[in-house]
Amino acid sequence: MNQYNITFLFADKTLQPLTLLADKGENILDVTMEHNVKLQHNCGGVCGCTTCHVYIKSGMENLSEMEENEEDRIDMAENLTLESRLACQCEIHGDITLLVPDQTSFVGH
Repeated sequence: MNQYNITFLFADKTLQPLTLLADKGENILDVTMEHNVKLQHNCGGVCGCTTCHVYIKSGMENLSEMEENEEDRIDMAENLTLESRLACQCEIHGDITLLVPDQTSFVGH
């Protein structure tokens, strides 16, 4: 099975960047849960909210294409940019670097 580097940068500057291995086809949210990386996911990863919103800094081409349900939901995310994706919807197909936004404003997980 192919594995890829996924590098997490954090808006919370008290956290150091972290690089982990992810299996091909695994989604970003699954990687965070496997390795105890704090990333909100109030809907449980079913594309029902935007709390797992992340910014892809490099490797956007190494993620699955955005499907219609994610396109509809991502429009509701705070501080939306062209780098925005929902971690629960991004299947990994190569190395990526992403920024985890501040997680303190969410209620839930």
